Amino acid sequence: MKPLIFITNDDGVNARGLQSAIRIARRFGRVVVIAPEVVQSGKSHAITMFSPLFLRHVRSEEDLEVYAFSGTPVDCVKMAFDHLLKDQKIDLVISGINHGSNSAISVLYSGTMGAAIEGSFYGSPSVGLSLLDHSDNADFEAAEEYGARIVERVLAGGLPLPLCLNVNVPVLPTDQIKGIKVCRQNKGYWKEEFFCRQDPRGKDYYWLTGDFFNAEPEATDTDEWALANGYVSVVPIQVDMTDYSRIDPLTDAFGN
Repeated sequence: MKPLIFITNDDGVNARGLQSAIRIARRFGRVVVIAPEVVQSGKSHAITMFSPLFLRHVRSEEDLEVYAFSGTPVDCVKMAFDHLLKDQKIDLVISGINHGSNSAISVLYSGTMGAAIEGSFYGSPSVGLSLLDHSDNADFEAAEEYGARIVERVLAGGLPLPLCLNVNVPVLPTDQIKGIKVCRQNKGYWKEEFFCRQDPRGKDYYWLTGDFFNAEPEATDTDEWALANGYVSVVPIQVDMTDYSRIDPLTDAFGN
């Protein structure tokens, strides 16, 4: 039987990156897509608790079913595992391909990676795919090529579970990418700024913008370095956010 691959994203059911993810997945198995009705970027691991959710069938093809869902990316994953596909084994979760980077600290804000992490909670290997191009007309050729290589390796099995991979692809032609680099998350932060403007009635409104600051620009084992140097970055993601280095000092401080 063909593997069952579930796909979602945070750019919405009409995003070009989602169509690229579908093309990747259809090389390897049967595909079910549940994607948000509208853009859900920056939703991280948000879920919908106080509003009704609506599932809409979009289209059916051989070995492909596509649905749109009115919730967040994580809602889409929950709908798949807990309702629509609850009696089936999902062999792989793909989230993406995202329009824009999810490297470094952005993994915490990303709806793409929120969905991938959620998929790993259910015991399925999960891959979040992102291309470092926010354009609606981004060229996903290299992302498809390297995404397919990674998906093929994950489906081959033998990798430890739970497994969640944060994959980012630089904006380069396929033949100029140097390869795949397994690395760690770069340390850095976003410095935000709010621009205040006025609507036609004189009421203030705000636009959020910001820049990423690399806190370790000399490090050569991070996703930011890999991407800046022409590699596809692959970072294994874990959910345990415990700072183990602080346990002993805090234990002493609190007298335990």
